[in-house]
Amino acid sequence: MSTVQEHLDIFPFDTPPVILTRREALLLDDPVPSTVKAPEPPPIEAIHYAPRYSEQKGPQRNVYESPYLRIERYSMAHGRQRFYHRNTGADEISYQVDGQRLLMTELGSVDLVPGEFVRLPNGVAHDNYGRQDIHLLLYVSDPAAELLPARRTSEHRQTPFPEWQPAVVNEMVSKDLAGPGQCLVLAPADERLLLDHALNDPRRLAVLDPGDEAAGACWIYRSTHVWIGRTRRPASDGRVYQRHLNADEVQYQVSGRRTLVTQRGCLEIEPGDFVRIPQGVAFTSIHHEPVEYLMLASRHEIPQSAQGTKQGGRLDAAAVERLRAR
Repeated sequence: MSTVQEHLDIFPFDTPPVILTRREALLLDDPVPSTVKAPEPPPIEAIHYAPRYSEQKGPQRNVYESPYLRIERYSMAHGRQRFYHRNTGADEISYQVDGQRLLMTELGSVDLVPGEFVRLPNGVAHDNYGRQDIHLLLYVSDPAAELLPARRTSEHRQTPFPEWQPAVVNEMVSKDLAGPGQCLVLAPADERLLLDHALNDPRRLAVLDPGDEAAGACWIYRSTHVWIGRTRRPASDGRVYQRHLNADEVQYQVSGRRTLVTQRGCLEIEPGDFVRIPQGVAFTSIHHEPVEYLMLASRHEIPQSAQGTKQGGRLDAAAVERLRAR
């Protein structure tokens, strides 16, 4: 009879988890007959977007949103946004998925390549110049702190990119988590003055990348309600489950394929998939190849905004063992 470990943890993960021994067949089984009628929970669901740039034009994707965290997928062909943007209610963290992007801000400009994170503090005006670009935007309601040293930092550039010419541009000021309908002001601004602010402000943007040396789970940013990190593992037999007692977790698959096993069903996860594991649900992953995925843990529920593309199906413990033996 197969047993597994289950790690019970509590956000903000500042104490070691409680480790339990479980019979896996029971962990994944239906409840035994009882007079207590629990509601039928929905199966786990993934949302897939192509992980590589395509010329096909579509709307920007609001994927998950709560009062504390908003996750958006953004893509740019070859050009800039329509305006500079200034948040008033959120730190804005971005992760580069594909292509190249120049981030131009009042705290300097910096080029970004796949695998890199950068945080825009609340209130800093910014624009992007993307080239076959896909990036994720993570809006966090409370100030976030970097947990890794910077790989490099932004710098003032007299000419941010070769074709750039100083101009009067629009600046949009938004409230809350900068979602649809949250524009407060749209007004013209002198772009040269915006970018030259970096000459007198010593603050700089920090580009973070855990790199190849950070194996396992690595936390990258921390705020009061949300932690953001990356997991990279060569393989996993899935014999260690996790259960967050007071947090939701959203995962975004960067590379590799794995089977996500949960008490709400199992899913084959591939690059470009988002998936949310609700509070209190035990989960693990099985894979025979290297995988990398982002993890976002939130003290509060993260409702799904986008339409799901696939749902999990139930697997019993015998089927899970067959996955391990592949």
